[in-house]
Amino acid sequence: MPGSPRRRELITFLVLAFGIWPVVAVGVVGGYGFLVWMFQILYGPPGPPGH
Repeated sequence: MPGSPRRRELITFLVLAFGIWPVVAVGVVGGYGFLVWMFQILYGPPGPPGH
């Protein structure tokens, strides 16, 4: 028997919790920041128009 299901479940949880999800979170936040940055390059910063 290669390993107990409990051990495999723990390893899977650790890989997800400390490996995959932090990378996904950084990618989502970075992607949102990039979209806001590109929008501001095309349409200008938020706020009332300048005089």
